[in-house]
Amino acid sequence: MKAAILVESLTGNTWKAAEKTADLLAQERWSITGLSKVKQPDLTSIQEADLVLIGTWVHGAFVFGQAPWAINNIANLPAMRGKKAAAFCTFALHPGKALDRLTMAVGDTGAYVVGGLAISRSKLDEHSEIFAERLVGSLTTA
Repeated sequence: MKAAILVESLTGNTWKAAEKTADLLAQERWSITGLSKVKQPDLTSIQEADLVLIGTWVHGAFVFGQAPWAINNIANLPAMRGKKAAAFCTFALHPGKALDRLTMAVGDTGAYVVGGLAISRSKLDEHSEIFAERLVGSLTTA
């Protein structure tokens, strides 16, 4: 499998989660075609990938009003019709419905969304591992 990763990160936590997930996928013999910012996507890496991972961070009040950051940028990514995609978001206290909103925005690009995960910034290692395991498991059985 080949994966491209697009990330929107403010403090670096989402970028770290992306790097950790990429490392774990590489250990499973996946190729990472690119790791780029959502605002400056590496179009070649997207084209070469079997799967596109798209991640951002959650903003909003502590326990309500949470939303994925840069949702408009994500919804306006180049068309990915025929591509599989997965979404992830990092959060501090509670993600609310941010992952659902992010998944819908990724789906709006035409991609077939195969999953996603909300990753707590206090559990980046553990949750990145869960995310990578889910991706490997779902795509090897698909």
